[in-house]
Amino acid sequence: MGAPDLSALCLLGCDFSSSPSKRKPIVVALGAVHRGSVQLKQLQQFETLSSFQEFLQQPAPEGQACVGGFDLPFGLPREWVEAVNWPRTWPECMDRFAAHSREELRQLFKSFCDARPAGSKFAHRKTDLPAGSSPSMKWVNPPVAWMMHAGVPLLRQAAWTLPGLQTGRPDCVALEAYPGLLAREVVGHRSYKSDDKQKQTPERWVARKDILHALDLAQTRLGLRLKLSASQHDTLLADASGDSLDAVLCMVQAAWAATQHTAAEAAGQQANYGLPNFDPLEGWIVSA
Repeated sequence: MGAPDLSALCLLGCDFSSSPSKRKPIVVALGAVHRGSVQLKQLQQFETLSSFQEFLQQPAPEGQACVGGFDLPFGLPREWVEAVNWPRTWPECMDRFAAHSREELRQLFKSFCDARPAGSKFAHRKTDLPAGSSPSMKWVNPPVAWMMHAGVPLLRQAAWTLPGLQTGRPDCVALEAYPGLLAREVVGHRSYKSDDKQKQTPERWVARKDILHALDLAQTRLGLRLKLSASQHDTLLADASGDSLDAVLCMVQAAWAATQHTAAEAAGQQANYGLPNFDPLEGWIVSA
């Protein structure tokens, strides 16, 4: 049996910001699978949540389905949800989460953490350990809880399908991605980005170059080759914040998920974008 045909698929990778601005926009990488490689077509930036919401609500290109990897948590830790006696089903839990202000949530998170011993302040989702990701209830450094608070309602309102969590438009599938998971395969714990101009060092530039080189040669466990034009390569290298590269890493994770899904369908197996059986309250990071 030949390789599954993914040519009619639109790939998307999103480096999300909960408070986008001209200085720190949401960055979206759009691409496609072409001759077995992942090809970056373009980068788009959104300086407001409303402009990003409009983008999400657009229909997929005619005859195409869209699979996107979004760098934001899709769920809360079950341990925390049960501790505060919130609903145990994902839609109702997210309704409750979205109904609270950030300050109300911060107080809930803080009171939970303050009652716990040093070293285990936060509750974790089951996906956090294999992914190496921050707990989704973390409100500082990085404030991933606020990313979920801003981003998940946009995906829900735009009726994207979140496998295992929400059934929506069949042509628009959103997966929780984490670029650090793929980047660490290549550079370990070397930093490759910073929003602080003082920390945008030659060493971080080299780390970004190493990541791009590994992707060009398909030297990650995802086994996918990233095809870039010379100008795209230079753009990803020059963006010292790493936002553009992170969007592309999320796109590659989405591509891997799509290939897993299509191969499983072709083999007559249960297809779920390479996701394991996961807790339907917490969600799961693709490829973790």
